[in-house]
Amino acid sequence: MLNKHQLPFTEGFVIMMLNLIDKIGDWNPQLLREIKGRLKIVPVAIAFIISLLGQLVLFLFQLKDFPGERYSLIDQYCTVSKSYRQQQDALYQQINTLNTAISNFKTTKASTTGSLVDLQTELKSANTKSQALSKYLSENFCPPNQLNMQLWWRDHWEYIFLSLSVIFIFTLLVAGTYLLINNLANEERRGTLNFIRLSPQSEVNILIGKLLGVPILVYLVTLVAVPLHLYAGRSANIAFSYIFSFYAVLVASCILFYSAALLFGLVCRWFNNFQPWLGSGSVLIFLSMMMMMASSSGTNFHNSTAWFRLFSPFDITNYLFPNLFHLYNGSPLKQLQFFYLPIGTNVTSIVGFHLLSYGLCTLGIWQGLKRCFRNPNIAVISKLQSYLLVAGLQVMMWGFTLQYVKNYCPPTLVHQRSTDCLYDVNSQIGENFIILGFSNSVLLLGLIAILSPHRQAVQDWARYRHQGVWKNLLKDLIFGEKSIALVAMAINVAIAIIPLIVWIAVAPILNVHHNPSSLGFGNHIHRIHLVFALALFITLMMIYATIAQLMLMMKTSKRSLWAIGTVAAVMFLPPMILQLLTIDPAKNAGLWLFSSFPWASVVYASTTTIFMTLLGELSVLVLLNFQLTKRVKLAGESATKALLG
Repeated sequence: MLNKHQLPFTEGFVIMMLNLIDKIGDWNPQLLREIKGRLKIVPVAIAFIISLLGQLVLFLFQLKDFPGERYSLIDQYCTVSKSYRQQQDALYQQINTLNTAISNFKTTKASTTGSLVDLQTELKSANTKSQALSKYLSENFCPPNQLNMQLWWRDHWEYIFLSLSVIFIFTLLVAGTYLLINNLANEERRGTLNFIRLSPQSEVNILIGKLLGVPILVYLVTLVAVPLHLYAGRSANIAFSYIFSFYAVLVASCILFYSAALLFGLVCRWFNNFQPWLGSGSVLIFLSMMMMMASSSGTNFHNSTAWFRLFSPFDITNYLFPNLFHLYNGSPLKQLQFFYLPIGTNVTSIVGFHLLSYGLCTLGIWQGLKRCFRNPNIAVISKLQSYLLVAGLQVMMWGFTLQYVKNYCPPTLVHQRSTDCLYDVNSQIGENFIILGFSNSVLLLGLIAILSPHRQAVQDWARYRHQGVWKNLLKDLIFGEKSIALVAMAINVAIAIIPLIVWIAVAPILNVHHNPSSLGFGNHIHRIHLVFALALFITLMMIYATIAQLMLMMKTSKRSLWAIGTVAAVMFLPPMILQLLTIDPAKNAGLWLFSSFPWASVVYASTTTIFMTLLGELSVLVLLNFQLTKRVKLAGESATKALLG
């Protein structure tokens, strides 16, 4: 029973909660719908219990190492351990030295035995002292007044803080991703997603409601553990500015991953029940790989793919809390540069760069979400957005390629001492050339799949053109949603290779140290080879784009599979056959030039051979485009006749 003092407080609390619910409903009805479906007594109680039990288990797990009466004299928290460890180390070193001396003495087969007997006597005495010390350490323990309990509690709380930080990352990103994708899959299966699409709410409001409401129990589990996390951090003497910087990066990464999960759930509907497991499993694998890389002292960020590692919160967590992985040389983020700007030198710049990266990527994903929510069959990005995407990725990849590394040794001078080497920008770009080429190839192939319209869209576009509705053909090919994607892909390829062309042009100017190769590849690769390699790359990409568009013009319902299969066969079958036949690119360069990996042999082929190969591929490209133009024209004519007839 409530007494008269408790009743007004209870009524006020209930009124306050009702007002809050009304405000949430007014601001975002979709969020209110998700909250009502999840914030029930049993699920909330389970979330509280899971969080509290997890915290208790973590605390007790660390407490098992509490220094007791039988704490060793040489363990970390015994204040006299240093002197005993020094004695142990001195005896071990003496024993090793004597063993080496005796072994050398026996090898030389000296005629006198006096020195050997003296050495053996000293060794026996050292072994006796070592055994006596070991026995003493095993029978005696650290006095209670010599235990540094203040240091132990500090390390104890730091362990809890770092463990909770890692648990937060995995729990929020993996579990939240699964719940969001699974929710969209269930809505799609039940048919309620179509009713939500018909709602007068904006796409942004609906998706924000999903993002905030669907993983709300995961948020609850995490929030219940935040007080312990904060207390453990402050008890471990970690500054609040660093803790809240971690929170800011974690929230930003959650927004990015959850936005990507929503986009994946809307676009990749054909995976059915496997979809949430695929999405969350991919996130789990990505985080596990990034955690292993962040914990390895041999990794660095001096390459063009460094930006992709920043999407994982582990490197910045290790930067903020250096004891996370106990790297002897500290976090590699401290040496991170972007176009030679030292963004890793202080916390503000590196955290700000993380947040900026997360923000830009989240903004791009939300452009796709707004396009696909009402119409899931439309391309994720428009042609104009694809140009911005390719250009933005070039800026990021080249920004991390151009980093100053002190005492940098290019591969051609690797035999020299690092102190004799000088930084060479051409060698650094040359080392990243393959990475840049591979990354751009994957990007452009993905854009071919995204931007190439299917038969019905091309037929509608061709019909309007046949009727004379679309006057400006070039503008339509560059920006139109339903037009074929060849011109758009040509523009994207051009954007991707412009930085490489600029580099090849100015490479001699950058060769300030007069290295034998101005490109940093060695003496056997020159600028003409790279020019031809880029020309072959452009031609091959356009051939793939044309083949994909031709396959998507087929009448069969499996045209997407035909497009993927045909392009994959053209890309991978020739080099696989050449590899199985053990045809060496150095001896049969002409055959490899016609494969999808021409750069494997471009350095060994003559200029005439490369030029003739390029002419042959251009001829194939022209014939394919002639066939595509013919099909598009016929599709427009037949559609117009069917409409007028």
